[in-house]
Amino acid sequence: MALNINENNYKELLAGEKPVVIDFWATWCGPCRMVSPIIDELAAEYEGRAVIGKCDVEENNDLAMEYGIRNIPAVLFFKGGQLVDKQIGSAPKATYAAKLEALL
Repeated sequence: MALNINENNYKELLAGEKPVVIDFWATWCGPCRMVSPIIDELAAEYEGRAVIGKCDVEENNDLAMEYGIRNIPAVLFFKGGQLVDKQIGSAPKATYAAKLEALL
């Protein structure tokens, strides 16, 4: 299961050595509901190798603004604490997996 990423814990997660994937979503977003199970599957498959979580933009508006999130779902990929890639809008699981594999 993906971690709940919020304004209180994201800096600590980004400071780690593992790649970090954050899915910015909202409960009212239809495409977000399509991406959510994919993110959960990736979290299970990459457990121990990457940090994968979800950030509700309604509850963490400042964090969404910090990364310029204007459209959701927005999946951001970090390595070494730096944003290195992103996927805006829903995509197949293979797209997210390929982006994650490139960071490992």
